[in-house]
Parts: sequence; C-alpha cells; structure tokens
Amino acid sequence: MKKTNLIADIALVLLMLTEFSGCSKEEFVFKIGTSNSGLCAAPLHIAIDNGYFDEEFSKAGIKWEPVEIEMAKASELAVAGKIDATLGLAGSLIPQMDNGLDVKFLTGIHTGCTKFYVREDSPYYTVADLKGQTVGFCAVQDSSTIAFQRKFHDYGLTAFGPNQEFKIAVYGMTDLPLALENKAVEAIGLHDPVAYITERDYKVRKILDTTEDEKFSQEYCCMTFVSSVIAEKYPEATAAFVRAILKASAYVKANPLRSAELQIENKQMSGDVNQNAYLLSTYNYTPSVNLAKKTMHDAIYQLVEMGVLQNIEDKDEFIENHFISFEGVPDSYIYNDDGTFSETYVEKLGRHEADKNLNNLVSAEIKHKNSCFD
Repeated sequence: MKKTNLIADIALVLLMLTEFSGCSKEEFVFKIGTSNSGLCAAPLHIAIDNGYFDEEFSKAGIKWEPVEIEMAKASELAVAGKIDATLGLAGSLIPQMDNGLDVKFLTGIHTGCTKFYVREDSPYYTVADLKGQTVGFCAVQDSSTIAFQRKFHDYGLTAFGPNQEFKIAVYGMTDLPLALENKAVEAIGLHDPVAYITERDYKVRKILDTTEDEKFSQEYCCMTFVSSVIAEKYPEATAAFVRAILKASAYVKANPLRSAELQIENKQMSGDVNQNAYLLSTYNYTPSVNLAKKTMHDAIYQLVEMGVLQNIEDKDEFIENHFISFEGVPDSYIYNDDGTFSETYVEKLGRHEADKNLNNLVSAEIKHKNSCFD
C-alpha cells in the first residue's frame, strides 16, 4: 500500500510539473519591424493591409505582430531580439555583416533609392570626373557611399584605402544639399525623400541615379532580412514572412495607385495619394529570391576586391552563411487581374520606367522623382 501511494504521489508531482511548465511556456510570436513612414517600404504595409501576413502565418500555425521601429536601427533591433525580420538598404547592411552582424538576407524588394548630385553649373558630369574632389555622404559606410565607391571603381579608379582618389566628407543627410550649395563639397549622395526635395529646391544636376544606372538597376537597393537565430530556429515562420512579402511586392508593382491609397487610408504614409502613386511606380518592385542572392554576390565580390570588406576569407561561404531560402517558397509571384497570384522565376530585373498611365495624376514638378525612407 505504501509503495502504491508513493508511486501515485510521484505521478501526481510529475503531472503538476508538466502542467506548470506548459503554462509558463511563452508562445512564439514572429515580430515584423515596420514604420509608418517611408513610401518605398510599401510591401510591409501592403502585407499588413491586404492580409498577406495573416494568411501566410495562419497557414503555418504561427502568430505574428508588427512592431513600429526606426528603420535606421533595424539591424541592431533584429540582433537584440526586438524584431525578427524587416527590410533595409543592402549596401548599408553588407558592411555590417562583414563586421559580425548576424542576420540573413531573404528576398529583394525593389531597385533605386539613391542619387548623386553636383551643382547645376558644375564642370563634373560623371562619377569619374570627381577624381581628386570631395564628395559628401551621410556616413562612411552608408549605402550611398558604397554605391559611389563601386561605380568609381568601375572607372578604373582607386575607390578605397590610403590611395583613394576622392575625398569623403560626412554631413547629416539634410545638411548635404547646403554643403553642396556652399561649395564645401563638389558632389553629394542622397536617399529619397531628401533627394527629391533637393532636386526640387536647389540648383543641382543629377549625375547618377541607381534606378536608371545600367549596373545598379540590376541590383536591389532594399532587401528583406531576418535574424539568423530566428531563421534557424523558426524556418516555417521565416518562410511565411517571405511568401507574404513576395506577394505584397508583386501587388505594389501591379497596383501603385491602390497601394498608395491603402498606405494613406491606414495612416502608414502622409502626402498626396496621386503623387505617392506615381512615385511608387518609379521603383521596380519585381521581387525575387534568386536575384536577391545575385545582388549580394555581385556586391560582395566587388567590395572584397576593392578592400572595403576585410574580414571575409571565403566569399561563397560568407554568402551561404548570410542568405537563406526555403523549400515551398517560390522565387517570385506575379499579381493577376483577378486578385490571385502566380508563381514565377525572375531571370533579370530589366530597366524600369514609371507607369505612363499615372502621368495624368501628377504635376510635372514631381515626375521622375522618388521617395524612400524618412
């Protein structure tokens, strides 16, 4: 009898411990960093507004939640576990990865975002003409700096190191146009919307636009990324995020006007809906997993050759460690007129022009100008 009671008591204790453990275990929630500003982050907004996140995470049986963040701090928030995934400027993220940032790229979102200007009366017309001159950027390792260095290198000039053939001056983003006007620098690199405002309000001439450039029009400026820890521990959740983002990007490409309307209706953006729609149409929102990896490959191979990335011993191994794809996730989607999506494979981004059908919606003042992160 005593032995039987002892066994019963042990069983009861084990049951209580199991129940207690189950009650105290927190359910995983996939946290998506987003920002109610920044027009070109539209896929994050549309994935929320059109229910693509709800649909894909529901299929996976996983909860998710949006977390409002400053996009400039996205990478550090991912590493700190405050968010699990979001999007960011690839050119800024790659040097951080070289210095130990433990995240993985997932898919490309769109091209563009960065432009370079000289004064209207400047004698300089190309990046190569700026040899020996001072160029203003918002940071030494900003994506605008990286893009300029890569283009400068393409002309056979030394773009990095002690023998670098141009000088870098760092100013706050909004101070750069004034630095150019006051001749403190001979050229500046800007992201939209500051680029748009500068082109509107200052006497400048554009010498490089990554949306139009033959080289950079084939590479994504903005790509999604995920914490490496989360990608490895919760692959189903990460795959759901990728599918939703691919769908949302395809929707924005097909429906820039409705996307702009949804952003304003849901207080994710301000401004004039028709202008925002035209600006969205100037980006190439063709999403792709394989071309995101190619963007990463091309950038890393060149930056290692230039000496900008100094901690990478095996380039291919580095890429494999910082990029992840999943079975059951297509390379891309196309949005159909009936509201459905078709899986597709994108071999080349191609040059992208704004939707001419939207021309009547916008004043000539803002045509061919873009808007990106605040």
